[in-house]
Amino acid sequence: MLIAGFPAGAWGTNCYVVAPAAGEECVIVDPGHLAAQGVEDMLAKHRLKPVAVILSHGHIDHVASVVPVCGAHDVPAWIHPQDRYMFADPEKALGRSIGQQLLGELTIGEPDDVRELSDGGTLALAGLEFGVAHAPGHTRGSVTFRLPEAADIPSVLFSGDLLFAGSVGRTDMPGGSTAELYESLARVCLPLDDSTVVLSGHGPQTTIGRERAANPYLAEAARGSGAPHPAAPRRGL
Repeated sequence: MLIAGFPAGAWGTNCYVVAPAAGEECVIVDPGHLAAQGVEDMLAKHRLKPVAVILSHGHIDHVASVVPVCGAHDVPAWIHPQDRYMFADPEKALGRSIGQQLLGELTIGEPDDVRELSDGGTLALAGLEFGVAHAPGHTRGSVTFRLPEAADIPSVLFSGDLLFAGSVGRTDMPGGSTAELYESLARVCLPLDDSTVVLSGHGPQTTIGRERAANPYLAEAARGSGAPHPAAPRRGL
């Protein structure tokens, strides 16, 4: 399997390209602010043909390049229906102004082909099967994508802004909920094997085992208390 990623734009959002191997079809995960050129560079480097864009949630730092990327390759974008409105109104989704300088760099609106994700579904794309889990808390429509273990390759979780190395997604913006975030951590992350590789929306990769041992928020979710927590380090929105 080939997974290549890079941090994009003002918020350093991780964008990933996923394929069975070089020279094959691929899926693009979370093309955010100023990610379009990085995506093209990855596609050229690995000789890949995109068939879809999949989105962990609708915040502008994860979707800002969806329109140009989908348009350039005539592919659909998949998003949970509860976050779909964020394509057209990113500032409403954040509860604050982005700023005119950044807003001028963004392509606001939906791509031509938008498809909606559902909890518990499986996306069969580019010869891969992505398990979809609705994981509200950071936003109402947050999801994770999981690739199952294959041969000697561990399972991979694209966690979006649910789980980071040492932290979790913030819950202080419209649609955020601390209680829902803890429930999502308990339901989506805790049952996974310790060897599961976590590729998050911001920051370095980690594993479920590492986070189970050292992440205080995952430990709180395991205890089931749902205690309030401060906003996570602001690596994204």
